[in-house]
Amino acid sequence: MKYEHSELVLNSAGQVYHLGLFPENISSKIILVGDQDRVGLVSQFFDEIQHKSQHREFVCHTGLYQQKRISVLSSGIGTDNIDIVVNELDALFNIDLINRTDHQNPTSLELIRIGTCGILQKDIPVHSWIISTHAFGLDNVAHFYEIDFTEEEQTINKSLSQHIELPKNIQPYFISANESLINKLKSNTTYQGITVTSSGFYGPQGRQLRLRNQMDNLQLNLGSYKYNELRVTNFEMESSALFSLGRSLGHKCATICLGVANRPNMEFSKGYHVEMEEMIQHVLNRI
Repeated sequence: MKYEHSELVLNSAGQVYHLGLFPENISSKIILVGDQDRVGLVSQFFDEIQHKSQHREFVCHTGLYQQKRISVLSSGIGTDNIDIVVNELDALFNIDLINRTDHQNPTSLELIRIGTCGILQKDIPVHSWIISTHAFGLDNVAHFYEIDFTEEEQTINKSLSQHIELPKNIQPYFISANESLINKLKSNTTYQGITVTSSGFYGPQGRQLRLRNQMDNLQLNLGSYKYNELRVTNFEMESSALFSLGRSLGHKCATICLGVANRPNMEFSKGYHVEMEEMIQHVLNRI
C-alpha cells in the first residue's frame, strides 16, 4: 500500500507533520508525558542527551540512561492528541517516509505514559503511584478504528457502564494495558486498577462549577464498582486511546500516574515535584 500525501502528512523537511521528527530522532522505548515541562524533568536523569526538538506542544528529548536509549515526548492533554502521537510514532518506525510504503518487518514500540491523576478510592493516599491495568474510555477515539476487544473486555465494559448508569449517548470502551510492562513497573508500593479516561477535566470527571453536570455521583459510582478483584482506581485523560491504538498496531503500552487528588476525601496535593521525580526515576530504572 502506498500512502497518499493527504493521508501520510509530512512537513516540508520530510518529518512527520505534528511531531516534527525524523525516524533517527527517536528511540523505540518512549516515555510519554502530557506536560511539556515534564520532558526536561525526565531527561535531566539521562547520562547523555542526543536529540532535542519542539514543534507545537510536542517536545522530544532522546538520550542514554544506563546504556539504554530512551526518548521522552510530550503529548499535550487528551485522547485527541494521543491519536496524533501514536499514529505518527508508528509511522516513524513502520512506514518508509520517502517511498510512502510499509516496512516489511514491523517494529514494536514500548510506550509508557507518566502522568498525574485523580484518585477514586478513599484508601489510596495522595502521592500514591497508580498503574493502569485497564482503561475505561469515556472518549470516542477508539470508535473510529477497527479495534479487536477481547470477550472479557467487552463483558467488563458492559458491566461497568450499567453500574454507573451512563447516558445512552455515551458509548464507552474497555481495554487492557500490556501485562509485561505492568510487571516491570509494579512494586510493593504501587497500586493497580482500572483507570477511567475522560474527554475533559470538569463535567466528564464529575466536577461541577457553574454548568450543571448531567450525571450525579459519577465518581462515587465508579469508586463502588468491582469485577472480581478489579476496582476503579483513578481518573485521567489519555490511557484508553493509548492502549487501544497502541495494541492494535502491535505496540506495548502502559500508564503509571501520580495521584495528586483524592476525590472521595476531597484532598489535593500541595506540591508534588519531589514525588514526581521519584516516580520518574522508578520508571527509568524499570523499563
